[in-house]
Amino acid sequence: MKPVEEGVPLAALESGDWRAVVQAYVALAKPRIIELLLVTTIPAMFLAAGGFPDWQLVLWTLLGGTAAAGSANVFNSVLDADIDAKMRRTRRRPMARDLVSTPRALAFGAVLGIAATLMLGLGANWLSAALALVANLYYVFVYTMALKRRTSQNIVWGGIAGCFPPLIGWTAVTGSVSWTPLVLFAIVFAWTPPHTWALALRYREDYLNAHVPMLPVVAPPVRVAWRILAYSALTVAVSLLLWPVAGTGWLYPLVAVVAGGAMLAEAVALLLRARRGLVDAALKPMRLFHLSNSYLAIVFIAAAVDPLIF
Repeated sequence: MKPVEEGVPLAALESGDWRAVVQAYVALAKPRIIELLLVTTIPAMFLAAGGFPDWQLVLWTLLGGTAAAGSANVFNSVLDADIDAKMRRTRRRPMARDLVSTPRALAFGAVLGIAATLMLGLGANWLSAALALVANLYYVFVYTMALKRRTSQNIVWGGIAGCFPPLIGWTAVTGSVSWTPLVLFAIVFAWTPPHTWALALRYREDYLNAHVPMLPVVAPPVRVAWRILAYSALTVAVSLLLWPVAGTGWLYPLVAVVAGGAMLAEAVALLLRARRGLVDAALKPMRLFHLSNSYLAIVFIAAAVDPLIF
């Protein structure tokens, strides 16, 4: 599929190349972010089932979860269009380039939200559907509208929306909430700040120009690096809590320790670079950002595989 050219007017997209129109709407839903959310949903379902969950249940949960996350991302794209237009990292997003009109984007987000509720409610259960709806509303109204532009703690509390996928996956299988999915929820909660602050360190000037008070904008790199290290340590500690709570075998804690050690080592290295006075790209925060993605995937996959072995 040919990429949408920058500057193509909305009318040309909607009356011309249908592939460009589809690509613009898909981009509104931010599929790369959705991939990360699904990484925490499927393993929770395996852990809840103690093995392989029903494939149809997995399919409906993934479809519903994808639609729910896509809906939240579409509304976020509309509300943050002015911010996205000022940032190098996001200025090519559809709303920042006027590739989709605001009314149509809002309608698209609403349709995705309704579809998500129906797919989860009818394909899994209404508890999972309700949790997805709560996550969607929280992301839009609490994080995007209330926190993002007002406080440097925006991602700490706003990131709660991204913690719901393990709960949704677990409840899709069991129909109830227990301590195990709450620990999975807590892993994502602790992981989100260091992951996001690492990205914000790299693009600090972007957030500054857009007047978004991410922690790296209002605090020096050394202080941010200390916070990243603290939350990374908390992430590893919470991840090990899953071992006794879920009663896993030896595979999960072994993987959690090794992966956690790698993340902590990179967090320490980031702090040392910050103390040397390095900033922005020279600080190499993206190393921790990419490693944190791998860490979350590896830990959750280990949680899914463990019940298949023991």
